Formats: sequence, structure tokens, C-alpha cells
Amino acid sequence: MFIRVEKRDCTFFTRKEILRLHGRYRELAPHLVPLDYTNNPEIRVPLTLIVTMPELKENPFRDRIVETFSEDGQGNLSFNDFVDMFSALCETSPRELKTIYAFKIYDYNRDNFICKEDLEKTLNKLTKGELTPEEVTLVCNKAIEEADLDGDNKLSFADFENMISKAPDFLSFVSPLDVFVLLRCTWRYWEDEAADEAEQGFSDFCALQKGQII
Repeated sequence: MFIRVEKRDCTFFTRKEILRLHGRYRELAPHLVPLDYTNNPEIRVPLTLIVTMPELKENPFRDRIVETFSEDGQGNLSFNDFVDMFSALCETSPRELKTIYAFKIYDYNRDNFICKEDLEKTLNKLTKGELTPEEVTLVCNKAIEEADLDGDNKLSFADFENMISKAPDFLSFVSPLDVFVLLRCTWRYWEDEAADEAEQGFSDFCALQKGQII
């Protein structure tokens, strides 16, 4: 068996851990993933197989998470993409890296900004259509109002990073499921702000961490 292991900039795993990840990657598609990469360096496992992993399959954001880490933007992961995904979401991942990928998950249209349309898509997915269009608009407007520093009616990465800095607990996450918790808690915070009930968002955060509501 020959597997070339290269350390990536955002990889925090040891060689042994990377080899273990390769085993999991290959289990998803043994007919696609070779043991010897000498002649097949561009192998990619499709999104439909990646999202069956236990860490992702119950997560309503599973497609967005996988797409965000895929180089092709379609959710088809090379082994390097796969390692990057687990690296960014592991316990030892730095806050800055988690912030970058949280921002990318929100940025549906990949224009490097979080616009109102991105916010609406995220909120509708989080609430499963439970809010009326008027309520969605209210929360999205509040999110922009609270976080937009330069007044361009959309959130740059700097805007998002500043918002996160005011709520450090939002980045105390270590798994793909926790990314969903991060997104839902952020929206609950903004929703409660819109209703002048900010404390409820943090109560929901605590309940989510205890597994009381998902």
C-alpha cells in the first residue's frame, strides 16, 4: 500500500491520524479510492457519499458544509479536501480558521459577502420555513443593521469577524454538527434582538449544547 501524506497548511493531524482519515475516506467509495495514489491523484468522492457520514447525515447544513470544503464547489471532495474539512472542525483548529469557514457556509453565492439573500436562505433552512416572510425580513434586516460596519448593506468578512468577536462562545465548536449549532444560535441571537429579547438567544445556545433542542 502506498499513500503519500503531505502536511497541509490547515492540517492539525499527525501522520497516523491522516492515515486513519484516509481509511474512512476510502470506506465511503472503495471502488473509487485507490490504496496507491501514484497513477490516480485526482480522485474525488461525490457529495452524495460524503453526507452519509455519521458526523453529517443528520445535519440540515450537510450539503453546505461539504460544498464549502470542496475545491470544485460542488461537494466532490478530494482526500486533501476531506482532511481540510476535518482539520478545520477539530478541537485544535484555531478560532481564525473556524471563523473563515463559518463565513463561507453563510456565503451561498460565493461573492465573498453575506448579502440579504444569503441570510434569507440560511434562516429559512435553520427554521425549516417556520417563520413568515415578514419575520424573515425582520431578522435579516436586524442582522445587517447589527453587523454591517461600512453601511454597504451586506456583510464583509471583517463585519462578520467583528460580530463573532462580540460573541466568542459561538466559535467553541469542534464538529460538523456544531457548525449547525453555531448557525442556529447566531440566528436565534439576531431574531431575539429583533424582538428586543436578546437573552433568549443565549438560553437557546445553552440548551443546544446540552442537546435539549435541535
